[in-house]
Amino acid sequence: MDELGKNKNSRGGLIILIIVLGALFAGCVENKAPQHTSTPIPPVTTPIYTYKILNTYPHDQKAFTEGLVFEDGYVYEGTGIKGESTVRKVDLETGRVLKVHHLPTQFFGEGVTVWEDTLIQLTYQSRIGFVYNKESFILLRAFTYPTEGWGITHDGKHLIMSDGTSTLYFLNPETFEEVRRIEVRDAGRLLVPHLNELEYVQGEIYANVWLTNRIARISPETGRVVGWIDLEGLLSEEDRLQPVDVLNGIAYDAPHDRLYVTGKYWPKLFVIKLEEVQSPA
Repeated sequence: MDELGKNKNSRGGLIILIIVLGALFAGCVENKAPQHTSTPIPPVTTPIYTYKILNTYPHDQKAFTEGLVFEDGYVYEGTGIKGESTVRKVDLETGRVLKVHHLPTQFFGEGVTVWEDTLIQLTYQSRIGFVYNKESFILLRAFTYPTEGWGITHDGKHLIMSDGTSTLYFLNPETFEEVRRIEVRDAGRLLVPHLNELEYVQGEIYANVWLTNRIARISPETGRVVGWIDLEGLLSEEDRLQPVDVLNGIAYDAPHDRLYVTGKYWPKLFVIKLEEVQSPA
């Protein structure tokens, strides 16, 4: 065989060898590659609670309830509507108004909370809040905030405020400056708007969701909804013979672990016990 033939044979053998080695190498790489399997992610289910009525008390049906607090055996309530807005102290057993302060007619009253020896009240779109002496209802000071005012409560350290969106604001109770904020989401994903009246209950923020019969139970650390309270049917049809408005008003009696709820123009205030009806799978 001439030199040219030798070279062709050598090159042909080399090409075959490269192809074989390449195939073997590819097989080794394929065998060593991690095997990715598709594992379905189970849906996140937020627990849902219903209620058992433990007691009922009369409630002023002329009260357009915006805020509710229980303190030392009495109910403190903030009401809305321009020209009708008040902050009041109410006898729980009878629903009788024991003390009342009328806001100037240009203000639409909103949420209230008790902080130490004061009573704090928000207004709707005026961006002004008021601080009263809890006993005398004398106005001590006013403060401002940059959003609408809807609901307010506190965790013993900060005031917590809603503005009708999915955001909750934590405020310094002395300066009323914002310390931090959280976005409220259900199942860690969906924003929950229309957060209204607030109450701090055993380490959670309870929030009425405006235009619904539900209360969201919210983690103050993460903003995640950790439970829903479904109050559908709480107010009977016979109690709706007179015009009523939406569910709004949450108060908590910590010493006796009792939860009070009512609504705008509702004739009754309810004491309820929560019962879980749905849990995550």
